[in-house]
Amino acid sequence: MLEVLRRIIQEVNGARSLDAALSTMVRRIRKAMQTDVCSFYLFDEEIDRLVLMETIGLRSQAVGQVTLPIGEGLVGLVARREEPLNLEDAQAHPQFRYFESTGEERYSSFLGVPIIHQRRMLGVLVVQQAEKRRYGEEDEAFLVTMAAQLGGVLAHALATGNLTRPSLEGQVQFKGVAASPGMAIGEAVVITPPADLDSVPDLIPTDVDYEITRLKEAIGRVREEIRAAGARLANRISAQELALFEVYQQMLSEAALSQEVEKRIREGQWAPGALADVVKRHVQYLERVDDDYLRERSADVRDLGRRVLAHLQEETPQTPSVYPERTILVGDELSVALLGEVPRDKLVGLVSVRGSSTSHVAILARAMGIPTVLGMVDLPLPRLSGSQLILDGHRGRLFIRPGQELLTHYSSMIAEEEALAEVLEHEQHLPSRTPDGYDMPLMVNTGLAVDAVASLKPRISGVGLYRTEVPFMVTERFPGEQEQTRLYRDQLESFAPLPVVMRTLDIGGDKDLPYFPIEEANPFLGWRGIRVTLDHPEVLMVQLRAMLRASQGLDNLQVLLPMITNVDEVDAAQRLLERAIVELGEEGVVVPRPKVGVMIEVPATLYQLDALAERADFFSVGSNDLTQYLLAVDRNNPRVADLYDACHPAVLSAMATLASESRRLDMPVSVCGELAGDPAGALLLMGMGFGALSMNAPSLPRVRAAIRRVSLSDAQQLVDQTLRLDSPGEVRRHLDARMAEWDLAHLLPPRD
Repeated sequence: MLEVLRRIIQEVNGARSLDAALSTMVRRIRKAMQTDVCSFYLFDEEIDRLVLMETIGLRSQAVGQVTLPIGEGLVGLVARREEPLNLEDAQAHPQFRYFESTGEERYSSFLGVPIIHQRRMLGVLVVQQAEKRRYGEEDEAFLVTMAAQLGGVLAHALATGNLTRPSLEGQVQFKGVAASPGMAIGEAVVITPPADLDSVPDLIPTDVDYEITRLKEAIGRVREEIRAAGARLANRISAQELALFEVYQQMLSEAALSQEVEKRIREGQWAPGALADVVKRHVQYLERVDDDYLRERSADVRDLGRRVLAHLQEETPQTPSVYPERTILVGDELSVALLGEVPRDKLVGLVSVRGSSTSHVAILARAMGIPTVLGMVDLPLPRLSGSQLILDGHRGRLFIRPGQELLTHYSSMIAEEEALAEVLEHEQHLPSRTPDGYDMPLMVNTGLAVDAVASLKPRISGVGLYRTEVPFMVTERFPGEQEQTRLYRDQLESFAPLPVVMRTLDIGGDKDLPYFPIEEANPFLGWRGIRVTLDHPEVLMVQLRAMLRASQGLDNLQVLLPMITNVDEVDAAQRLLERAIVELGEEGVVVPRPKVGVMIEVPATLYQLDALAERADFFSVGSNDLTQYLLAVDRNNPRVADLYDACHPAVLSAMATLASESRRLDMPVSVCGELAGDPAGALLLMGMGFGALSMNAPSLPRVRAAIRRVSLSDAQQLVDQTLRLDSPGEVRRHLDARMAEWDLAHLLPPRD
């Protein structure tokens, strides 16, 4: 049965239209279950009804005509209950409803199961039998498993437009992970990764003959590569193995591949797209056949396709030479290098299938104020190029081919944001002081040269988080001591005499170095932060020495240790710091011992504050990771990202307790997570008693405006009220209401 399931899913996934996918699905299921009827009812959200979309066994003229609301008939009952219904005599059930057009009066037995994906009911799968038969447990289990598998396939197909029907054409919405706030309207520029057959965009050729010529040249070069590889190995492998190279040559011959791709080009597809279409069609066919030998050949065809595509892409730049005025860069996985190729005045947004809110691209986007959404797993990259897009970096949304009403709505919101930014700019040199005279220090998170601008210095109380891993990410090796010293000196000098908190190398989780990959089944609970650098003291020592050297004569360095779980890690890091100071002293470089802080981001540290306070000079709360670990939610996983909420009552309670305990210990404590950059969140943190708030530079104006308009006593009252609430939704609604009472609703990002 597992093999049958796998093949059905493959065929449905490989279908080029919804009709073809559904037709394949019902026929395969009917055959596998040896029953008379198999039908699929799709839930159409636009009309709020279940629609018979495909059947084998019922009358074909009923397809698209039979519809029923949730709860009506046996099919509607399955959809409403969201559980299977197995009946020996369907017509005896009180919910049975007869549709004359289907001809189902002939059938007695009924088994229906819902198709559900991420709590969303997509439809109902039904099998029926003429004779009275209660389907067995194995039958029911098979259909339930089939529905569960099809849920993801159908959701992906409907979302991407790979499986379309008239009512689903036009405007399409996708949801991902909000990585950098802001909104943008622009034109999609799709960046194609090299030799990825699944990401080749559809383009109409301007010169068909040119496309055919370069296809033949690419195939010729691959044939020569394979011939040369076979010749090199001729004396080292058997005649049977050598024959595989001949099989490759035959696959590349005129009749086998070139003619098919050439035909597709003449039908209106450029060479890379035509090649991808033909290769994927052959691969899907071979993967479905019963012959094991032929199934294995699918990998050969895919490999050949990639080889030819790589040569075609040598002539096709990965990035265009001319960009639209409002470019939204879209790709499978965007790199910082790609961002550098787009003129800054034309880049208005970023969208990526892969990536996370803590990736290098996301960090750079936030620093530059570019709206960004990542984790767009269902995005149909090949079909996006040139499309008009609306990007909502506040809510992690992307709209493709938006309608006029939505365009007008977002244009208005973008204009409001720009007007607000202009108004707030006029008070950025004023102190972040509440109406009742309380000064709330605001600091900035940095890590990139773009952050170290002179305009920031008069507006802040220092750098609350300098991410030292960013320079490590943009090189092809660990940067040396002199190289790091120069980078750190630039930061320390730029902001002197203000304090600069430099976090030691924080890699792992979702932040890999290209030359030091960390592959783990559960990276966020694995080898990351201080765990990595203590295991590699040679890396940490170079970094500590570079920081100390850079601080000579400035005395504004503070060192922050990430991902601390127990006091032994702090003791070990302190010993290495002491050793670095002694070593530099022996070399004639005398530097004072900097203050050392501990990041509070692992829940275990909340219960070790007394012991940690004896060993550290300050605490810095990483509210992003603390929230993630307290809620057991990977905030970069689109499936559960909605559960990640720093305003969860448990998180706010932990933060309030932490602030109170830090006061008891007379321990300076600041917050450097995204909660600090949210105006309402900043007021909560101020009311709790945190000593400083550190955020990305674009967040400073709104937070400053909120603090200057709300007294400390009101913020403290807000905390008392909020901590009594039971759910994140209640907290958000209460914060929104209070911000509206203070006439500060315009400072909040758009919410659902």
